[in-house]
Parts: sequence; structure tokens; C-alpha cells
Amino acid sequence: MSKQGNKPSHVPEDHPRFESLKHRHDLIEGMKNLIVAEAGLIAHGRGECFDYILGEKTNKTALEAIKAAVALLLVSDHPIISVNGNVAALVPEELVKLSTIISAPLEINLFYRKEGRIEAITNALKKAGATNILGTDESTMVEIEELRSNRRLVDPNGIKIADTVFVPLEDGDRTEALKKLGKRVITVDLNPISRTALWADISIVDNIVRALPAMIEMATKLRKLPSEELNQIIFTFNNKKNIQDTLELIKNYIESQKEEAFKILK
Repeated sequence: MSKQGNKPSHVPEDHPRFESLKHRHDLIEGMKNLIVAEAGLIAHGRGECFDYILGEKTNKTALEAIKAAVALLLVSDHPIISVNGNVAALVPEELVKLSTIISAPLEINLFYRKEGRIEAITNALKKAGATNILGTDESTMVEIEELRSNRRLVDPNGIKIADTVFVPLEDGDRTEALKKLGKRVITVDLNPISRTALWADISIVDNIVRALPAMIEMATKLRKLPSEELNQIIFTFNNKKNIQDTLELIKNYIESQKEEAFKILK
């Protein structure tokens, strides 16, 4: 779990929603420090809704996606980890650690390019130990023609030449654009039917604060395997089935919670 920010002093640690409130606090502090855009708070709240109906835990289906994602990153020639404000605020240390293990640079890529945000996110990543950060020099950026938003601006030595792009907490437009460019896309998205999740090659339907530590643990194990075994893991993964299984998990969880709710309401 990220050590970004301080625990909210007004919330006791035995509060049943302590972890959730802590992450909200990290995002609010990130917004105050220009790391997080205002809209990022709304996006996080939407994600929490899906996390709730997933049982707020990393399920077996997500772990299978994590395994395939890590395998793909390890066999890629030019993997890149794309970083936005929410990810930088919630899991900066984990980003740096994963980046180091799989030898993939971090590239800052933003939808809302408010003045000072690039510098704020760069400083947060450096504080977490990052040394190889791309996307910081706007004068050298190139454009992805398939996009019109600010996300079209990418580093010529990063996303532009990457064969695999890890885009946690991403928007669907850029995921679709990256796919059209022939790149393989991995995402972490709590909404299994978002455009991002549906367009990606591998969709990890999980909370970023759980998914990143799990990816680090998985990468530590898998990096010892030969490329043939890693490719077999990738080959046997089916993202359509992954999405279908996740939706089934959500349906079953809601059914179980309905029964529990009726017991309380009696």
C-alpha cells in the first residue's frame, strides 16, 4: 500500500471505512498539490462504486489478469507505464518499484494539463524514488494523430515507440487510439464494461491500491521464468472471458448482499 500522504487525523484507524477514507484523503491532498485534477475526485468516486460490488477484494479473476499482464510486460521489447494524477497520488512508490522490476519507464500523460501539474507529478514520482521519467518536456512531445485531447501528446522515446502500454485508470479514447496504432494495452479499471476495459488486451478489474502491490509480487516471481513460459501465460489468457467472469462475480456478489440486506430489514 502506498505511503503517499498522511493518514487523516480525524478518522480513527478502527473506522470500518478507514482505508477508503485514507485514499480519498490522499487524492484531496494530491489535488491541493496540483497532482490530481478536480475531475479525478469524481472518477475515483465512480470507481469506488464498482469496488463495492466487487466485494472490495482482489478476486481470482483479477489475479489471473494480473499474471497475464505481468507476463506481457516482461516479454515486451519497449514496455511503458503511463502515469496520470490519480495513480501518482495513490501508488507512487508501487509505480516506481514495478517500473524497476520490469524495466519499463514511467511516462506522465494527462488529460487536464493545468499549469504546474507535470512538475508536481514529476516531483511526487522522484520523491518516491523514480529516476527514469518521460513526458516531462513538452517541447519534445509528438502527437498521436488518432486523438484530439491532450493525451495525444506523448514522449517520442516512450509511448510513441512502445509495443506495450500499461495505462492504469485510463480513459477509453486513448486506449482505443493506442490499439489502432498496433500497441498492446494493459489497464487497471474497476468498471469491467468501460471502453477502456473492453478495448484493452488485458483488463485488470481491481482497485489500483491492491492491483499494483499484486503486480509487484507477481513480477518478482515471473521474471525468473523463460520467455516461452511467459508467452504461454499470455496465449492462454482470454480478456473476453475475463470480463464475462468478472460480471458474473459482480452479479453473484449483489445477490448475496441482497439476501444479507433482507435479513437486516426483517
